[in-house]
Amino acid sequence: MRIRVAAAAVVSGAVVLSAVALPVAAQALERTGASTKLRSFASHASGTVRPNDSLGNTKFSNAVINGGKDIVLGTTGTKSLIVTYTATDQNGVALTEAFLWQGTDSSTTDGITGGLGTDDDPSCTESATQGVYNCKAVFNIHPATDMKDNGVAGTWKLFLGGWDLYANASYNDDVATVAIKKSSTLTADATPEPVKKGKTITVTGKLARANWSTGKYEGYASQPAKLQFRKKGSSAYTTLKTVRTNSTGVLKTTTTATVDGYYRYAFAGTATTAASTASGDFVDVR
Repeated sequence: MRIRVAAAAVVSGAVVLSAVALPVAAQALERTGASTKLRSFASHASGTVRPNDSLGNTKFSNAVINGGKDIVLGTTGTKSLIVTYTATDQNGVALTEAFLWQGTDSSTTDGITGGLGTDDDPSCTESATQGVYNCKAVFNIHPATDMKDNGVAGTWKLFLGGWDLYANASYNDDVATVAIKKSSTLTADATPEPVKKGKTITVTGKLARANWSTGKYEGYASQPAKLQFRKKGSSAYTTLKTVRTNSTGVLKTTTTATVDGYYRYAFAGTATTAASTASGDFVDVR
């Protein structure tokens, strides 16, 4: 998030000049001063702010984060997502800011455990209804840097703030929530192949998930995964049993071969880790 001179020109005055410098915080916490700036913005108008607090005449509503889907992050690359929302103020809207944050209290450094923000200010366009603005913010998240030491997977909150045309500040630190989850991978291998009808086959696999601190995928221990089977010529899988990963994320179980078909593992996911399904491994029964 950059401090934009144009914003100061639109809503000029000593008060707004100091305010505009405040909400540039929403970058990852390792970026200089992020938590301090976010806290400053939250407390600028009121002195103190608590979770679920809002202040000012500008009201924020209809927020949709990432199309209503979880944000799933691996270890590399960039995840771009859009947040849309409505800002309503009969005094007009000069500028808004959008943050994703995690924690218990946006007004204290210790209360903010994670912060993410936009590279550019959100864009807002007044609708046909006076004082009602449709806004869009674009977040570009780089898990290798933004998430390395920045909060944890789980529930994150949307903080929206802004100023009207008279330099009055408003904010709401819990407009909406979204789950930021670690990506997971899953494999399956059925042996022997081919196999005689009625004989035992062994299905092994491994469940791993992104570790943002190390930048690697590591085995996910003590997690349930369903062993599923799809008969050759069919499009539907049925669950045979549930298997739990060992300390390194490995799955291993046996079943009886009856007909040709595909075996796979399916992981339903958790509050912090995205679901994943292995590709079906074909077994020829003779």
